Amino acid sequence: MKKKKTIGIVAHDNRKKDIMEWVAFNWKELRQHDLVCTGTTGKLVDDTLSQKCEEAGMVPPTVIRLKSGPLGGDQQLGAMICEGNVDILIFFWDPMQPQPHDVDVKALLRITVLYNIPTASNRSTADFMVTSELFHEDYEPILKDYGSYISRDVDMR
Repeated sequence: MKKKKTIGIVAHDNRKKDIMEWVAFNWKELRQHDLVCTGTTGKLVDDTLSQKCEEAGMVPPTVIRLKSGPLGGDQQLGAMICEGNVDILIFFWDPMQPQPHDVDVKALLRITVLYNIPTASNRSTADFMVTSELFHEDYEPILKDYGSYISRDVDMR
């Protein structure tokens, strides 16, 4: 993980206001990194960062927008994590609302654990993450070796 991180940002509909407040509060930290967001969250993040950077006379970061989560955006983001193209995930999910793409959400969170990337699911954790000394430093996460799983014998009888 390089000093300049690629940060995935996702928020369910009932958490979009929370993520926008968090982005507005942490915009100075976020503008130094590359951002990848799902659907509508990406537009809101881009608008918020553009406004904050314009007010400060700074150039906003590029925000890559994937598809909306229910339309495959969570899976796109998961694939990027598997390929080593996302370093951190900020995912404000709604624990009180069933999601039509709940299996995709679970798969995305599983991938973050599998590939050992820092993941924040609420504002407190996200605040701790962006204020960590490691946030702006090179960092090499320890990855579990799944070689034995990949090379295991499978009984095909």
